[in-house]
Amino acid sequence: MSEGDEREVKAAMALDREEYVEQAYFFRTLRERIQQGMSTQELIVAIREELLSTTKLPLALDYLAADLRLTGRLHRAMARLSHYFTPFQTFVMQEAERDEGKFDVRIALEVLEREADYRAKGGSPQGFFLYQFETLCRNRLGYDRGLEAVAADPAYDDAWREWIDTVRRQVGIIDIADLIFVRSEHYRQLKGETGKPVLFGEKEGKIALANRQKDPLFLFSALARHLGYPTVPRPKTQESEGQMLLVLQRRIERLEQRLKLLEEEVRGGINLARFYVNSKSSSDRREKGGSE
Repeated sequence: MSEGDEREVKAAMALDREEYVEQAYFFRTLRERIQQGMSTQELIVAIREELLSTTKLPLALDYLAADLRLTGRLHRAMARLSHYFTPFQTFVMQEAERDEGKFDVRIALEVLEREADYRAKGGSPQGFFLYQFETLCRNRLGYDRGLEAVAADPAYDDAWREWIDTVRRQVGIIDIADLIFVRSEHYRQLKGETGKPVLFGEKEGKIALANRQKDPLFLFSALARHLGYPTVPRPKTQESEGQMLLVLQRRIERLEQRLKLLEEEVRGGINLARFYVNSKSSSDRREKGGSE
């Protein structure tokens, strides 16, 4: 990552608490209303009006809605707004929007909601990592690309990023409980100087030691119980008929958008101006309403 890119990513940490509160509200409301029969774009436009205009999220949603018309994907617009959405948020949405994937978009939105809520409460690097890693583990999202996105989160300093990269290379070979234990204060007390910065506290180290060679989900559950770290929503074991219809509906929407764009291109090109008319008209109406 270049120095300029790193500065851009770190800018995401400058978000105020109100931004994360509104993000959590947006992800939760979108998840709750997604079965109302409206398109995702219509839902985003509707929810936008409910948000605090003093935050940056309404502007971000304007861009998401406009880009959604063009690409049929939210994660692509989120990636372009790297100064506002973190790489992990973008990765989670990308996995939910994969046509061949089985990651339910509602679970993805709940994952993002709980993470935004935790950020609004302050959070800690330990809590962020454990929540993000458990998300990858529970939903089988892939450790390589997933941990690459985690490491790019501006919540981590250089020591954390170096360790997360080590986890990315060694996960599956070395138990995650061992990787946490050897970088904990409890390990330092037992073995002396570790030679590396301590990243986890004494309690995390004790819980990790007690969960060696066990299912890592037991480790995450114990950490959440004893230390109050956020819990990851659990995917449904079986999809109901309604859930299957929802997935099919979203795929049909994306196919329709692609067909419309192809038809326009065949007829002589895509008119990009129409994607911005509604937002401009909406802005004009708000200005007139304010002046009245």
